[in-house]
Amino acid sequence: MMQEKESLLFPHTHKTIIILDHGAEMMESSQQSTDFDVLQKGRAPGLLPLAPITKTMWTCNVEAALEYCRIIWDIYPEDKLIQVMVCDSSCTSLNTWQPTEQNSQQLLTGLAQLGPPVESEKCNSTELISGLTEAIQALCDPSDIQQKMTTSHTEQANSVLNRGRIICITSLKSENFYRMLADCLTDVVQQENKLAANTDNLMPIHHCEVHMILVSPVGEESAIPSKNKQELSPNISYEVHVSQSGRFIASKLIQIASRHYNLTSTTVTGIPMKEEQNASSSANYDVELLHSRKAHQELIQSGNAEGLIYPSKEGLYSETITLKWCTPKSNAAELHHCTGAYRVTPVDVNGRPSLCLTNFLLNGRAVMLEQPRKTGIKVMSHMLASHGGEIYIHVLSTSRSILEEPPSISEGCGGRVTDYRITDFGEFMRENRLAPAIDVDEETDELPMKRAMGQIERMLRVWPMTIGDSIIFNMLSHLDPLPSLIVKEKLDEEEVLDCKKAIFHLVEMESRNEALPVTMTGSRGKGPKREEQYRQMWSEMETLVRAHVDASPNHERVLECLLLCRKQDGEVKGHKKGQEVKVKEEKMETNEAEPAWKDLDKYQKMTDREKEDYNSKKLPIKEEPPVKKFKPSGFSTSGKSGPVSLLNLWTTRVTTIHSQRHAEFDGRNENNGIQAELYKHLNQEMEEGEEGENAPPAQQQQQQQQRKLPQQQNQQVKK
Repeated sequence: MMQEKESLLFPHTHKTIIILDHGAEMMESSQQSTDFDVLQKGRAPGLLPLAPITKTMWTCNVEAALEYCRIIWDIYPEDKLIQVMVCDSSCTSLNTWQPTEQNSQQLLTGLAQLGPPVESEKCNSTELISGLTEAIQALCDPSDIQQKMTTSHTEQANSVLNRGRIICITSLKSENFYRMLADCLTDVVQQENKLAANTDNLMPIHHCEVHMILVSPVGEESAIPSKNKQELSPNISYEVHVSQSGRFIASKLIQIASRHYNLTSTTVTGIPMKEEQNASSSANYDVELLHSRKAHQELIQSGNAEGLIYPSKEGLYSETITLKWCTPKSNAAELHHCTGAYRVTPVDVNGRPSLCLTNFLLNGRAVMLEQPRKTGIKVMSHMLASHGGEIYIHVLSTSRSILEEPPSISEGCGGRVTDYRITDFGEFMRENRLAPAIDVDEETDELPMKRAMGQIERMLRVWPMTIGDSIIFNMLSHLDPLPSLIVKEKLDEEEVLDCKKAIFHLVEMESRNEALPVTMTGSRGKGPKREEQYRQMWSEMETLVRAHVDASPNHERVLECLLLCRKQDGEVKGHKKGQEVKVKEEKMETNEAEPAWKDLDKYQKMTDREKEDYNSKKLPIKEEPPVKKFKPSGFSTSGKSGPVSLLNLWTTRVTTIHSQRHAEFDGRNENNGIQAELYKHLNQEMEEGEEGENAPPAQQQQQQQQRKLPQQQNQQVKK
């Protein structure tokens, strides 16, 4: 852990070496023209404008390298060291790792003394390899901070890692050279590490990144393609970049610097500025600033940067986030809730808009930056201000400040929510208050904190945040004590019985078609239908019980009872209209089953003596008025004592309830031994019919007339 912590102090960005090819090939033109005669006003008539000029590749490389150094030193003035070397027939270093030489003035002075390339001094592959060797040797020289840490007699002295980066800008066009260079770099690093291991004032290189940049004139395509990063050995990696000269090499180096130092850009748009030729008019300008990527981290993570990303207006190979200028109404002395401040530097440091913005900020003014939005309120996300002569971009907190009044609980991230279960949450906190524990539980050997966390986890498995998201938690008076019992780790027999009572109570409510306390509204302000309410209620009940079914076998019993009641409810909804009578009977049997379940639970709790008395008909389970009972067919009438089955209890209870409703038919009652005869006049009519057939014809005719007489009377009545 200590080694990982200290290695972060010296990443590859701690020491960087830039090698500039000073050979005769760099005297070639960059093929990018620049207007030299920019003064159009005041020119005498008849004078031709001066022809545009072109810079050499050497000049473009030097400007790009100096811009690289300026950006890094502006943003990271400490601990980011850069050393520049010039390579021709020999290699010359323009500065060292000393902090006093880490500035642009030191480099300009050295370049002025060196002068432009000379045709007689060419830089071939051999001289360039010698320059890379001297650069690796320079990486072995410790910086002041590394020297101080290695010489300190602490544990940190052995954990310091020496890493660095080499950037070589050249114009060699031999592909064989780059292959040979990859083979030589590994040997050079190994030799220098062996030498540094035996020397006190040198440090071995733990890892080095080598970036070769091949530059060609504008308009010419390079024959050597770019190569991605590849590890040549555990100590060195190699990468090849291809770029054209002119403004392209400057953009390429800024892109590499942004990737190496984790930089990004912000474009301040809509800056009001007076015109240079006409002071009475003003126009809006844009200024692009470079800074650490951490300044936009919160903006990107929140997802608000999607409509703010645009291509760079300065021609960089990267994208920029555009923020709008706000008219300053305060100075930097006012207190703002900031979450971070990072140094900035302009991309076009010599441009007039950049100079005006820089001078404005250095005078003590602060600029608020807002996110451009087509609709909605303004969001001030950043601020530009100067501190001690350095310009910073401040990240403003877009949420509420801790200095303000506490927000209302109804103002959440999703908008204004007014139906939070505030009372239930307060009750939940009271039930889960922690108290100091002396020792662990002797029965389970479980830590008190672990037991408390387990209880909170069980209670929050199903816990809606708002009132409108649930039905069962709005009718706890009808469900008690099931919601509080089902979250327990274990259930006893009495608690299982209480849970079943709550389920049966819901069945009775549905059978009576009672209204549920529903706060949800549907179309036209009306709530869902009552059938839909009960369907959702049963679904929520099943979700609640299933979330705790794996706690104990008694939890499974509660779920089985719930599924049985819900299955019967689902069968009821599946019947057709022609079976409504059968549906009602099934519901009635379900409601009548509740007393039978109660008797069964009471019987199971009896002692052996009470069970024996009950089986011998000596002790009734429930005191009821004497009713006339009957014994259904198929059961033994003997009074022998013994274990009573669930079927006997169920049948006895149902027949008892039926006997209370009406007197039983004599034909079905076996106690009196009398059987009722159906169609008792049938035999008499059959005998009379036989006598009529044997009678004389005159008597048969008289009988037929008597039979027709009632029919004629009925016809007259109808008329």
